[in-house]
Amino acid sequence: MKKLLPLTLALSLLAPAAAGAAPPSPFDHACTPQNGVLFCPTATDDQRVPSWDGVPLDVDVTLPASGDGPFPTIVMMHGWGGSKGNFESTTPEGSGGTTYHYNNVYFAQQGYAVVTPSARGFGRSCGAASSRTSPACDQGWVRLADHRYEGRDVQYLLGLLVDQDVVSPDAIGVTGISYGGIQSLNLARLRDRIRLPNGSYRPWLSARGTRLEIAAAFPRWGGSDLTYSLQPNGRFLDFRDYAVGQSIEPGGVQKQSYVSGLYVSGNASGFYAPRGAPFNADISGWKALTDAGEPETPGVLRVGRELTGYHSIAGLSGVPAALLVQNGWTDDLFPAPEALRVRRLFRQTRGARVTLQFGDFGHPRGANKPAVDRALNTQGAKFFAAYLKGQGKGPRPGAVTAYTQTCPKDAPAGGPFRANSWEKLHPGTVSVGARRTQRITSSGGDPAVAEALNPIGGKESCFPLSAAPGPGTAIAKRRVAKPFTLLGLPTVRAQIRTKGRGGLIAARLWDVAAGQQTLVSRGVYRLEDNQEGKLVFQLFGNGWRFERGHTAKLELVGNDPTFVRTSNFSFSVKVSKLTVVLPTRER
Repeated sequence: MKKLLPLTLALSLLAPAAAGAAPPSPFDHACTPQNGVLFCPTATDDQRVPSWDGVPLDVDVTLPASGDGPFPTIVMMHGWGGSKGNFESTTPEGSGGTTYHYNNVYFAQQGYAVVTPSARGFGRSCGAASSRTSPACDQGWVRLADHRYEGRDVQYLLGLLVDQDVVSPDAIGVTGISYGGIQSLNLARLRDRIRLPNGSYRPWLSARGTRLEIAAAFPRWGGSDLTYSLQPNGRFLDFRDYAVGQSIEPGGVQKQSYVSGLYVSGNASGFYAPRGAPFNADISGWKALTDAGEPETPGVLRVGRELTGYHSIAGLSGVPAALLVQNGWTDDLFPAPEALRVRRLFRQTRGARVTLQFGDFGHPRGANKPAVDRALNTQGAKFFAAYLKGQGKGPRPGAVTAYTQTCPKDAPAGGPFRANSWEKLHPGTVSVGARRTQRITSSGGDPAVAEALNPIGGKESCFPLSAAPGPGTAIAKRRVAKPFTLLGLPTVRAQIRTKGRGGLIAARLWDVAAGQQTLVSRGVYRLEDNQEGKLVFQLFGNGWRFERGHTAKLELVGNDPTFVRTSNFSFSVKVSKLTVVLPTRER
């Protein structure tokens, strides 16, 4: 398909234009000239578009000011609790920062058709109570980015637009932030297939039989394996291949503050299935199972298999469309390992093209500095131009662009740092270790520190805290003689002997100076019952400059309330030969 794109574009330029040709009318909706584009909204509930299973979808289309199509197309998908309007703007600059040159007006002015749907169960796609005026909304529930439902909705809408000569079937890009980022990843790997409710695949065809294919995807702040995103078990390592199931057994540690906050916000703005609904739609039932915590149950593992298998790119097969994946170091919901999992998934896959972006952005505790957003959005626009319009080269597959976290929060970010591969981004290492045997307890640590580090309601990421050691913790530290830049995922290694069930290790990397410490990175590891032997896991990572005279300190704790759920059991861990290896920009 991709090889035919330049020829198709060339022929379209040579073909004579029809005299007085009218622009297409997406979904038979009226289009109004405004802001230098044509805006074609779903203006009333009666105009909503019935999806493949009849659920009415509220979707707008924005077209270039001239031209009669079909157009290269970008689908923009909103975040959790949002709606179609989240990426609709009056100017190309959007609201600045996150939506700068990342909105319907900007992309339509660049020659794209832009499709902005409200996902089923949100907005007026049966989300708002007042929108449930049709029996077709009775099961128009939020399905949490299910390949078989939300993914197929987008594909169905695009098929209709292809048959209306609005969308070019082999020049389609998808993008979104957070919830929309998850769906962008999923659609990229579905690529030219749909997934049916029974989990099987079929070719992606329009109603008239035209084949469709995603050519490029720019997922921002998304999760690549929702089981790991919401309940990490610490088994992902950026230097080992990922295998489906890695995040499911053992069951991980619930990110309690995020899971609770997302559940409440989604329930307030969206339409959840009632308890007792089919398991694949029972968000409330999933939460109840994971809320119970230890010991691990078959029900919790079933939730993991559902989230990985049907709601994540990790649960799909096939070679994805070209990917530009963006995740934030300081995003405690979908941090850097989410993008690195995508890289590991396709590292040996012939034809896969994965480029990465990292920085201090995303969900809390991300700073989201406007200058970084503008730079990376510009790279995203070039990426789409290359793959959807055949203009320019776009970013190199395998390459990485990274910015560092800086304090105070309004200080300019460090970077950009660029490399042709993840490994070349950080060619050096600095090791921090402790010789003596130490003991972690399930009741250890300082509750005030944990409260300050909670991404939901805690202190902002640059807030300094007391460096006084907490009880029941293990510490490794090293004074910095020569400044260095951490740029990647710190790797923790130790010998451990655990006593008890349902244990966990919460890890924190600190920058200590003048009796105060600033959080640099964190991570979580689920212990097996009475686990002993070698321990290896990684923190979420960061880009951070350690200055001369400061101290790099690793702290291991047996709890981290309320960021992660506290264990139901008491346990202790003897830790010896503790080290953390920091990947550095400097050799």
